[in-house]
Amino acid sequence: MRKLILFPAIDLKDGQCVRLYKGDMEKATVFNDNPAGQAKTFEAAGAEWLHLVDLNGAFAGQPVNGEAVEGILSAVSMPVQLGGGIRDMKTIEMWLGKGIRRVILGTVAVKTPDLVRQAAREFPGRVVVGIDARSGMVAVDGWADTTQMRAADLARAFEDAGVAAIVYTDIDRDGALTGVNVDATAALAEAVSIPIIASGGVAGPDDLERLKTAAGRCRGTIEGVISGRAIYDGRLTLESALRQLAETA
Repeated sequence: MRKLILFPAIDLKDGQCVRLYKGDMEKATVFNDNPAGQAKTFEAAGAEWLHLVDLNGAFAGQPVNGEAVEGILSAVSMPVQLGGGIRDMKTIEMWLGKGIRRVILGTVAVKTPDLVRQAAREFPGRVVVGIDARSGMVAVDGWADTTQMRAADLARAFEDAGVAAIVYTDIDRDGALTGVNVDATAALAEAVSIPIIASGGVAGPDDLERLKTAAGRCRGTIEGVISGRAIYDGRLTLESALRQLAETA
């Protein structure tokens, strides 16, 4: 079994590192007003990837925290994946050209799936689908609207598209420290051949262990896990979490 990747998260709101509670922009906790400095701290601790979200951009439908993202890209050498407000090919090309390794397409995966397919063809290995679900149903537009589409159905729609991975976020657990939805993550991984990245609810080392166990048993691929609040709160020490995920399940 290959090791799981830990993606420390930087969620950007008004140029600051924040964490939301269950996706509510009115319930944001600011953890650092220097995103580039935070990214450097993560890299120094041994992180191999960084997960970025432009929260304002997700609601606006276009990049808003571009200056902060570019500052992060200048500060670190590790690969960065970015989501939030990426709704057209021009924006995809812009971010990939600036050094983003993988773009995460969420809302457009529901509203304009052909754009996802086109981007995946033109930029192999650099397009990720973001599936954000509330009670199993896909949410869009910065989680403001919940659709009638099931997460698994959306995932299957991109089975042959060539996307690099799917980030699966359980909105009801995001930022709540209530534990990763391991069962739903594993079920999604078994439903498609696309690697799945778990997101939402990481509360500590026990969650990582449960996810490792599920990854070892799963017929599909769980690529890794995203963590934000647990790291900022000190419930997870990045160095020890990286060691834990590097160990064989």
